[in-house]
Amino acid sequence: MLTHLSIRNLAIAAHLELEFGPGMTAMSGETGAGKSIVLDALGLTLGDRSSADVVRHGCDRADVTAVFDLSSLAGAQKWLQEKELDQDNECIIRRTVTAEGRSRGYINGQAVPMQELKDLGERLMEIHSQHEHHSLLKKETQQRLIDEFGNLESQVKEVSGKYRDWKQKSDKLQALLNQNEENEARIQLLTYQVEELDSLALQEGELNQLEQEQNQLANAESILSSVHQVSDGILEQEGGCLDQLRHGLHLLDDLNLNNARLSSAQTMLNDALIQLEEAHNELRHLQDDVELDPERLQEVETRLSTIYDLARKHRIAPEQLPERHQELSAELAELTSDDNNAEALSDQVQKLHELYLKSADKLSKSRRTTAKKLQEAVIRQLANLGMTPEFAIELTALQEPGPQGAEEAEMLISMNAGQPPKPLRKIASGGELSRISLAIQVITAASSQTPTMVFDEVDVGIGGPTAEIVGRMLRDLGQNAQILCVTHLAQVASQANHHLFVSKSIREGATQSSIHKLNGEDRVHEIARMLGGVNITEHSLAHAHEMLNGSQLQ
Repeated sequence: MLTHLSIRNLAIAAHLELEFGPGMTAMSGETGAGKSIVLDALGLTLGDRSSADVVRHGCDRADVTAVFDLSSLAGAQKWLQEKELDQDNECIIRRTVTAEGRSRGYINGQAVPMQELKDLGERLMEIHSQHEHHSLLKKETQQRLIDEFGNLESQVKEVSGKYRDWKQKSDKLQALLNQNEENEARIQLLTYQVEELDSLALQEGELNQLEQEQNQLANAESILSSVHQVSDGILEQEGGCLDQLRHGLHLLDDLNLNNARLSSAQTMLNDALIQLEEAHNELRHLQDDVELDPERLQEVETRLSTIYDLARKHRIAPEQLPERHQELSAELAELTSDDNNAEALSDQVQKLHELYLKSADKLSKSRRTTAKKLQEAVIRQLANLGMTPEFAIELTALQEPGPQGAEEAEMLISMNAGQPPKPLRKIASGGELSRISLAIQVITAASSQTPTMVFDEVDVGIGGPTAEIVGRMLRDLGQNAQILCVTHLAQVASQANHHLFVSKSIREGATQSSIHKLNGEDRVHEIARMLGGVNITEHSLAHAHEMLNGSQLQ
């Protein structure tokens, strides 16, 4: 629910602070006083387009702030939480427009794109314009009203989603069929390449291991010769390094001297002996490991040759073959997956089409039921407004079902008995269309989930008892939602729970608009003005009292 509206430097309004309560609020005033300023301000908070023209002359920027109570609006609270914009049970929407035409929007102090203002605004407020009957002539508007009246938006969204899924797959299938020949050639090449790499089955690190083994096997004879010469010749033979070192240590031990330098030398020689003995053992193990194996050498060299040949074929380094194997396998899997297999994709398209048609058929049934209920409700409401036309809602199947379903809706009316109903755009006059639009708006608003609804002079062109009925309609709506109504009719304003009066004056050479709440005799005088014009008489005051007292008794 809207609780507060602050307007600064918008059009002819310098500074307005407005408080709003539950129920129905009427807004009245002389023509040109600035009633549209409030609607323009609310429109800005809902993400409407802006321009530099809305900024008060001589000011740097216009600033509008609207405060909403969300305590009973779970949907709006959830939306804010998902966007990380929530702030307890209150929501503050702010919009600024500079004299250069630049605009910014804020939700709870955080700057947001205009689309987010619109998305949130749809959950908070709905504005019914006096010119809305013009859009009522469009079939798409009529169908939207039916869907809103029957709360069918979720079904429409589901149908739209299934249509989109089906259309995307259908387009992909068509594209696949168009390029099928090219894909087949690519699949054949990839299949051959992947099978070749599968057969190779090169493991990570295998190439380095094979190259080391090949080097060892190819040089086995010279390796064994050199190792034997060092191990058995230099180290182990009589008079070799080990023999001479052991003999030297015996000589030093026989000295039996307690000398630090000698002890240090003995320690180092013992360490050297240990190192040489360990080196000798390692060389003996190496002799055991290295063997002359021409067959294994041939195997290793053949595998290395295969690896090098494949690497040259793919124009990459040999160590990159495992990565290329993964890439080609992934591409082949993608091209041969169900999504790229014409037969499998065709099956998917068929199934998605069936799902779409099933959802669309369910929506069609709901629309037929809803259209009948709305048709009956509009006929009753038109009768209340002094009109007894023949009214019907016709649903016609589309040759090609679309994202909004399998049919289009059209409202038909006949203003003269004996004449067949025809589309609204061909029959109704301006005044008649205005009343028809009002009846439909009131009915659909009653089923709306939007907590705040604004009616901008929707009562134009009516008067007398009919105007009083319109006032009662809006007051009844105010029992379940917050209603703000801009009106010139006393019969409507007198039904409101709250009454705001708009006036303008000239201060310091500039026109300014002001708005204040009417109570008591002030409200009586405004109702009397609306009844009798400039000259307020005792009779018009008495009538105003009677109307206000009567509305309070209802």
